[in-house]
Amino acid sequence: MSSWFRSELMEYVSLIVNEDAAHSCLADLGKLGVIQFTDLNPELTPFQRRFVSFVKRCDELERKLRFFVSDCEKFELEVHSAGKIDEFLNFQPDDFDEKTGAQLLESLEVDLEKYEKQLRELNTYNEKLTTEYNEKVELQEVLEKGRRFFASDPPTSSSPRRNNKNNNSNDDNNNNLLSLLDPDEEDESDERDPLATGGDKRDKDMRFSSITGVVPTEDKGRFERMIFRSTRGNCYVRFAPIHQPITDPRSGKLLEKCVFIIFYKSQTIEFKIKKICDAFEAHRYVLPALDDPGSIERRLTENAQELVDSRTVLLKNQDSRFRLCQFLATRAERWTWIVLREKAIYHSLNQFKSDVSGMLRGEGWVIANQVAAVKDAVNKAHSNMDMAMPSLVDRMPVPWPTPPTHFSTNKFTYGYQEFVNTYGIPRYREANPALFTAATFPFLFGVMYGDVGHGLFLFCTGLWLIYNEKKHDNVRLNEMFESLHLGRYMLVMMGFFAVYAGLIYNDCFSLGLNLFGSKWEFQGQDSNEVKNNAIAYQNYTYGSAETVYPFGLDPMWHISSNELLFFNSFKMKISVIFGITQMFAGTLLKGSNALFFRESLDFFFEFLPMVAFAASLFIYMVVLIIMKWSIDWNSRMMSSTCITVDGTGGEDEIKWGDENYNGVWGTCASNFCTPWGYDCEANQNASLEDRCLLKYGGTGSGCQPPNLITTLINIALQPGNVDEPLYSGQGTVQLGLLAIAFFFNSGFTSRQTLLPIKEISSSNRPCR
Repeated sequence: MSSWFRSELMEYVSLIVNEDAAHSCLADLGKLGVIQFTDLNPELTPFQRRFVSFVKRCDELERKLRFFVSDCEKFELEVHSAGKIDEFLNFQPDDFDEKTGAQLLESLEVDLEKYEKQLRELNTYNEKLTTEYNEKVELQEVLEKGRRFFASDPPTSSSPRRNNKNNNSNDDNNNNLLSLLDPDEEDESDERDPLATGGDKRDKDMRFSSITGVVPTEDKGRFERMIFRSTRGNCYVRFAPIHQPITDPRSGKLLEKCVFIIFYKSQTIEFKIKKICDAFEAHRYVLPALDDPGSIERRLTENAQELVDSRTVLLKNQDSRFRLCQFLATRAERWTWIVLREKAIYHSLNQFKSDVSGMLRGEGWVIANQVAAVKDAVNKAHSNMDMAMPSLVDRMPVPWPTPPTHFSTNKFTYGYQEFVNTYGIPRYREANPALFTAATFPFLFGVMYGDVGHGLFLFCTGLWLIYNEKKHDNVRLNEMFESLHLGRYMLVMMGFFAVYAGLIYNDCFSLGLNLFGSKWEFQGQDSNEVKNNAIAYQNYTYGSAETVYPFGLDPMWHISSNELLFFNSFKMKISVIFGITQMFAGTLLKGSNALFFRESLDFFFEFLPMVAFAASLFIYMVVLIIMKWSIDWNSRMMSSTCITVDGTGGEDEIKWGDENYNGVWGTCASNFCTPWGYDCEANQNASLEDRCLLKYGGTGSGCQPPNLITTLINIALQPGNVDEPLYSGQGTVQLGLLAIAFFFNSGFTSRQTLLPIKEISSSNRPCR
């Protein structure tokens, strides 16, 4: 626990290693994880470093591995986990045992280059085969739609006639055009006379030209508008959907497309239409002779056979890609870890300095109790390579005053340390807030979350994660689930405290639990005849032990009309107490750091003013809350209440000699007095201050419970004036506390700002 409270002691060391054994030395030191190197070549740019070529090679290998992973994701293949990091660092495959860093990179480069070349070739073939297959599918659709459309003679431009017969033939022409969209329309049009029947020779020579093709469905509207506007309506366009989605050869996404056919009667219009088709990336197809149904049928048959062959080749290509990606998915993560390890080694070697030919010198921080392990690792690496020149690991003077921070954590404390590090890493040997966070954060979460049902669900989730932690350690997890896995112990504690706080609040899925039997009872409750706005009464005498609910709050509060007011007041005061306590504990940690580092200025001019300011305002607030809870207000308010001695009447029907009054009953000169003997009959217009025995001042004089929010606000707005005091001399005390807070917050802060300036002028030392 002490090693977690303050960071590990660090030593600054110098390493001198043989250049040939440097890679092995750093690989072994990396397994220890106890050293941090400093850069001895700050004047060099990254491209002037000694091992920059190796780093670039690692970057290229990372690029290839990202390419492999992206292709595996296209097939929805999960990249296999390489196991635990520690097992990976301590184990090497047989083919990597005797290889140096350069040989290892060369081996990886050869393997990954081979697999990348295979995968890129397969991807290129796949794109080409997909394009060819899509063209055949589109051509098949165009031929089928065209065959329906041209089942009868194609539309022609005929001379206008004024008889009804020619008008009917124009209607037939429109029906033939509409048959592209509606196949049923074709059957109806077949029963009519073709447009050419009854036409003269000149009509047959006036045939329309046409362009057919395929365009994406999402571009259909814009494509049609562009055609209409560019040709000024001098064309006839019809569309028909392709029901089978077509795969985009580049992205692999499925696209909805439709067949279009455009009739026109001008070469100028044809030129414009082709330009528009190219702009929309519409594929144009040339149909066989329209007046020869046999040629269309033959083309359909040939294309159908080519379509089957193309699909067979495409499926074989996809199967080869899938099997290759399956193989890569089993090795991609291990290869990635190897590359990252090599890259980290060469990054560290770039921080070494070459003072002597064949030797490298490095400097860095080492955990004090691990210096011997570092020496053993360096000597072992040299002995394994039979190096004649010895290595050297020696302590050096500290180059600057602030070493790096290192905390030794385990699987329980790791989550809390990472949580604190997101806000800031403590400086070297500073008190670690994570130690206190491990206790306070789950507890405060439970105070906030407080529900037995929801907390139990969170607690069971954490237990399940702990039960399966070994299985999850050996599999690849997504980002969100990995975060839950790392914080599994935190989840258990959060759930436990949420259940505990829920029992205190007596809250389970927002419902009260009558575990020990309520101490309150409504009139008519036994006969289920409770009326609206009924008042609950205690089953036992007020103040006795039997009136106390054994654990938590009485469930009767959940059905009372003032439930929200009571719970909000209770939870708010609890939150204020815990929040101020945690804040003050952080201030005390600051004081302990100042004492530990012997920083007298920080202690006297930061810590003490903060304590004085917090104690005079915030701690005083907590004291008032606890005082208000501990005072018997029934007795205090009764002391200022006028009561008839003979019991014939009075406020709230309180009887003379009531046991709820804790004071001594006085002697009443008349029949109407306060419990301590003040004559209310003789002083009928007496105020509460006159009737109260305490005489604390203000309008309440101590016999009326105060509004704490108003009291705290008036500390600053009305110094020395307390309208509803809790104790004698409260106004004077609060005035003194306000003066202390003002003095420490202004005077000491300004002096703290000025003191370093005097130091600079007197000693010419830089200000820290």
